[in-house]
Amino acid sequence: MKHIVSELRLKNRAQGLLVHIPDASVMTYEINFRAGEYLVKPDKWETPHLMEHLLLGANKQIPKARDFHAQFEKNGAYNNASTNVYEVSYEAECADFEWDRILDLLLLAITKPLFLEEDFKAEFGNVREEMTYRSNNHFRQLSLALREHYGLLAKTDRERLKLMHNVVLEDVFKHYLRTHTSSNMRFVIAGNFTPSRREIVEKAFADIDLPEGQGRRELPDEQPKRLDQPLYIRNRTVDNLYFYVDTFLRRRLKDEETDALSLVNTILTETLYSKILGQARERGLIYDMSSGWGQTKLASNWWFGAQVLPANAPHLFAITVEELNKVFNGELEQADIDAAQQYSIGRFQRGAQTVGGTAGGYSNRYFFDDVIEDYYQVPKRIKAVTKQSIVDVARNMFDDNVWGVGFLGNCGVDMARDFQTQLKPLWGPPKT
Repeated sequence: MKHIVSELRLKNRAQGLLVHIPDASVMTYEINFRAGEYLVKPDKWETPHLMEHLLLGANKQIPKARDFHAQFEKNGAYNNASTNVYEVSYEAECADFEWDRILDLLLLAITKPLFLEEDFKAEFGNVREEMTYRSNNHFRQLSLALREHYGLLAKTDRERLKLMHNVVLEDVFKHYLRTHTSSNMRFVIAGNFTPSRREIVEKAFADIDLPEGQGRRELPDEQPKRLDQPLYIRNRTVDNLYFYVDTFLRRRLKDEETDALSLVNTILTETLYSKILGQARERGLIYDMSSGWGQTKLASNWWFGAQVLPANAPHLFAITVEELNKVFNGELEQADIDAAQQYSIGRFQRGAQTVGGTAGGYSNRYFFDDVIEDYYQVPKRIKAVTKQSIVDVARNMFDDNVWGVGFLGNCGVDMARDFQTQLKPLWGPPKT
């Protein structure tokens, strides 16, 4: 969508982006605090999550959570909140005609929560149900267990269920006071910003009733370690095999490197004609396979994951090793690169066709490191990726020899070790 982005840097040290989308029929809000689990003691891990559940509810103006939601949603508006290791975010979307009413309610909930004991008990039960539900997701269980083994900050849902009884309401309130400050806040708001609306929004955040605090919380210093043995989680009820393969680079990637890594990711697994997934599908080995990349404060990660029958796994891993080695050796056809670029540009344009999608193109990076993406340059950046940049970033992601594999299923630890041995040559001698 056509839009203009401007940044607000306010005297109370709050920062945010206003994304002006002319003639937009909705307004979206996302308000973010560095308030995740990394800021609490391990035995109090569920404190931020419980806080997030309580916050969009009972407040000093509307002292009953159900009444607050009735007011918020009466014209079809939506709100939600989320917590991860690093952040807590609150979001809302509403029709354009009530943008100011919803903004007032959202800020009211964030600045004037009541943290009632009865609501804490109710949300404690809801969080327990949520964690139990999530614990049945085998991919999630394996991913979180792997993060722990790499030495990154994480706990599985089953661990969290055991720990949540250590959290009391006072913990939640104290965590709120420590983290919900204006200088620790970032926001992205998208919609039709007339001059008068911009003035109202700027004043609302400049005058927000939160203490200024000590600035944006620093992200934790995490460095992953190599796993010498595969992580194997036995589950007799699972006939196929869930797996993840991770490789780490002990530094952050530059923007041009992330562009190249994203493109080679597309070439390998993101389409039904991709090099790994497409070939495996043609052979009837697998239904689906995913891969992706991510970054922490100090490191970068590239991962591959899927479900596969144990009998098919050796063939799938052989394809994976073969196709990655082709990338390392520069055995890429320009036609494949061109096709991946066209696919990536089209996907980008599809993601930007809504107000929320456009705002989301800015929020992740802005919340992570205060960088404002040049949205209109993304297609140009995709087109600028070369074969050499793909080869270089793929090699770099394996050169630090920090990696690991994890399996969940009923194949047995010996077979898991065999699969690790099959993949190990990818992290062999330095590539020339």
